Amino acid sequence: MKLSRNVSISLLIIFNIAIDQVSKVIVRKTIKSREVIELIDDKFILTNVENKGAFLGMGSDMNETLRVIFLLILPTLVLSYLIYYIITNRALDKLSTIAFSCIAGGGIANVFDRIAFGKVTDFFFIDLGGVFKTGIFNVADMSVTFGMIVLVYTWFLTSRKKQTA
Repeated sequence: MKLSRNVSISLLIIFNIAIDQVSKVIVRKTIKSREVIELIDDKFILTNVENKGAFLGMGSDMNETLRVIFLLILPTLVLSYLIYYIITNRALDKLSTIAFSCIAGGGIANVFDRIAFGKVTDFFFIDLGGVFKTGIFNVADMSVTFGMIVLVYTWFLTSRKKQTA
């Protein structure tokens, strides 16, 4: 059975939201605030951090009005347009559609946290030495990052095809 394009997009967005929200519920229930659980020494850590800001805590020191505008209203408008764009732009290739759907799902999941809890739960931390060290992040952040990487990849593929043509 083949699903329609719009059903597939919706399911992918919902899947991204669901895995993020389930992971955050588990973290909130099982890991105390700021507790550190070393999974692979100090290289891969689970913790429970509440982030009032955006990526890496940016914006957490904004006053409440600015935080509502820049972390709730603006992202909601952008995500609404993104979903509209994904659904209406039938010229998008499959990889780009998947990428945009992951970005939308991850974005919606984090906006949902801001609406429901006033903050976003982050819990993963990776430190592979001086070369690669992350901030504390969550599954929604991974969805958005994955989507962005796939978009860059498809952009390079498309530009190479145009150059060879």
